[in-house]
Amino acid sequence: MHLAWGPEEEAFRAELVAFIAEYAPPEALVQRDFAGMGEPGEGTEIVPEWARRWQAILFDHGWMIPAYPPELGGRNATPIQTLVFLEELASRGILRSLHFPGYAIVAPSLLEFGNEEQKKLAPAAIRGDTIWCIGMSEPNAGSDLAGLQTRADLRDDHFVVNGQKVWTSYATIAQKCFCYVRTDPDAPKHRGISVLLIDVDTPGIDVRPLRHINGMAGFAEVFFTDVVVPRENLVGALNDGWRITQGSLAHERGGLWVEGVARLEHGVEGLITLARHFGRDGDPVVRREIAQMYSRAASLRALGYKGFTSFAQGSSAPEHSYMKLATSETGKRLYELGMEMQGAYGPVVDDERGYEDGRWIRSFFTSFANTIAGGSSEIQRNIIAQRVLGLPRS
Repeated sequence: MHLAWGPEEEAFRAELVAFIAEYAPPEALVQRDFAGMGEPGEGTEIVPEWARRWQAILFDHGWMIPAYPPELGGRNATPIQTLVFLEELASRGILRSLHFPGYAIVAPSLLEFGNEEQKKLAPAAIRGDTIWCIGMSEPNAGSDLAGLQTRADLRDDHFVVNGQKVWTSYATIAQKCFCYVRTDPDAPKHRGISVLLIDVDTPGIDVRPLRHINGMAGFAEVFFTDVVVPRENLVGALNDGWRITQGSLAHERGGLWVEGVARLEHGVEGLITLARHFGRDGDPVVRREIAQMYSRAASLRALGYKGFTSFAQGSSAPEHSYMKLATSETGKRLYELGMEMQGAYGPVVDDERGYEDGRWIRSFFTSFANTIAGGSSEIQRNIIAQRVLGLPRS
């Protein structure tokens, strides 16, 4: 039996490949692992100019979100065509955007839950003309989003917001914040939550960068002190924000699995090259480990197809929670194996003694962050246990 896409999908792919060949900037062609994170002081611009131009080009040519209509940066692509699109970009290591909140979380949430005026903000979010940050995590409510304590008190025609967000990506350059706040402190914690659209330059907002070791300030703390937000900036119904969080995270994770699996497959190819370079390709232990990584990646791709089918038909896709958990945890072991095969020089980043510019050690350490971003492994285990397997809460 031979599994393959049909002629319409292959014609769609050919059109995409031709577009990439003509328009994709070299900066967008990256490897699908965590190598090349940059040395201290290099590449410290969060969303450089080339990335803004590239995102706009994708939008203007209908390739930013192919399933959307042209006015939203798409071409009314079918679900299968969307999957072909995601796979082609992932296999080539092509970035769509360096600013995921706008197109992956804010725009779909506004289109699903926003009023007519709020929906008008979606095109600029998808094209990258407006930079958004997401106000979710707090010092005492990271993975436990329902525990957030940032208050928004309703007073006639406006809210007054007080509290703190942390690990807020893009806050240092964002114009707007898609902010989750507590509007009913007496309700059960999953209920008294609402979503507000807040201009980041509003008086009372203090953004404090959290700088990485390489100099980049990708995250920030955001403090709200008596911040006045118009009532019309409420997204959806008052105290109905938890329902929006579920939609937001579903949109974020709906396509993440493709990139995660592609990263694993790329890593397996690297392990094979690494084993041959160091003469370990005949070692039965190494061969068994690489084979195991290969089989996991192949199995996860098959599972991803199953989940994508459900998601495309409007059903829930519990497979995506498992995919997120499995790809990030497998990635840690994959990069650790790459270090082990290099022996004593595995942790070395050095032109003379290191290998592939420290790809494996850089990727190994950064892979731990991938078990947190997009939903921590601990939270994914809870979701799988309770919502998929039906196990009782402890």
